[in-house]
Amino acid sequence: MRDLVPEPGNGSPIPAGVRIGHVHLKVSDIEQSLAFWRDVLGFEVMQRRPGAVFLAAGGYHHHIALNTWDSAGGPPPPKGTTGLFHVAILYPTRADLGRALTRVKAAGLSLTGASDHGVSIALYLDDPDGNGVELYWDKPREAWPTTPDGQLSMGRAPVDLDGLEAEGRAG
Repeated sequence: MRDLVPEPGNGSPIPAGVRIGHVHLKVSDIEQSLAFWRDVLGFEVMQRRPGAVFLAAGGYHHHIALNTWDSAGGPPPPKGTTGLFHVAILYPTRADLGRALTRVKAAGLSLTGASDHGVSIALYLDDPDGNGVELYWDKPREAWPTTPDGQLSMGRAPVDLDGLEAEGRAG
């Protein structure tokens, strides 16, 4: 396979309106995965099919698809191999992210990390199959940090989890 290295100035940028529509995950056990994606995170089941389920927020056809077609009872990929790093779920408000944190904690799940990236507040955890999940809220664009030459300056600062959870209760 030839190397796909774009040359500067060639091609055109992807349209600004493009967005990621959904993620389809191979899982080992549908019911175990539903306990996470539906019961903990709150996605609604839109359709069930043999070996698969499709979940969404707000009545969309699906944001998350889970299937066991080639993976029933299978182990997660070993660490140090290629594959999905995480799927990121964008919450509309900071208070919504705080409520998501409350749900995760109430389910007895642990975060694998939390960061204030300057442009967003992000919470990290794993689903039952070891797939990384990022729950995040974007800060207003005008608050995004930049370098003196105007480039984004994202970082990793601690998150006040207690304060975030309190905002969820208040909002």
